[in-house]
Amino acid sequence: MPQPAEQFERWIRRFHPAPDSRARLVCLPHAGGSASFFFPVSKALAPEVEVLAVQYPGRQDRRHEPNVSGLPDLADRIFAALRPLDDRPLALFGHSMGAVLAYEIALRMQDSGLPAPVRLFVSGRRAPSRHRDERVHLRSDAQIVAEIRMLSGTDAAVLADPEVLDMIMPAVRSDYRAVETYRYDPGRMLDCPVTVLTGDSDPRVSIDEAAAWEVHATGPTELQLLPGGHFFLVDQSERVIGLVAEKLGGQGVGT
Repeated sequence: MPQPAEQFERWIRRFHPAPDSRARLVCLPHAGGSASFFFPVSKALAPEVEVLAVQYPGRQDRRHEPNVSGLPDLADRIFAALRPLDDRPLALFGHSMGAVLAYEIALRMQDSGLPAPVRLFVSGRRAPSRHRDERVHLRSDAQIVAEIRMLSGTDAAVLADPEVLDMIMPAVRSDYRAVETYRYDPGRMLDCPVTVLTGDSDPRVSIDEAAAWEVHATGPTELQLLPGGHFFLVDQSERVIGLVAEKLGGQGVGT
């Protein structure tokens, strides 16, 4: 069985080490995404906040590892890698599929008796209780590519390269399967502050569905509506990063 340090190194990418930071922010990518998506966030927040980006199996430097198709199993493994991090306040930020993972990891922190995250940031994802019967993972490769193009989450040049597509498609399909077959446990509630971020023209998340995150938390929940679609956080990166820094200001982070 891998030791804690080995688990951490396998799952976590620390682009800008910040040993003197007052807080850590664990970032979880969208379906088909990788840790490098959060490199700009890490650069912008260091050294006040140390960003730890999660690298899922089946992509980039982990492309030869089998994909994890069940979201609860994926959350268990990521939580195990993060568990030793108890020396500084820790917040979670997840986009799309990553938002559901962040939610499940926060619940695991509570269940284990660890301190709750100082804040949970959920971006581009409806509340777990707002189910849609989506079956993208059952579509053909061409139809999945069309979905990705519609959401504008991947460089068009990547989607036009057949060799690259062959490489990434198994991970993309596995991620879609994981999030589309996920079902939440209505008996579990978050006890940390929650910030919900959503684009005002996201075809996959209505404002009402985003606001429904409040039913999953006993603490304060706030909704931040930003211009843009599903990947609003790319075009609105300065605002999103500034918001994160502001919300973590209580941990010694400047705005």
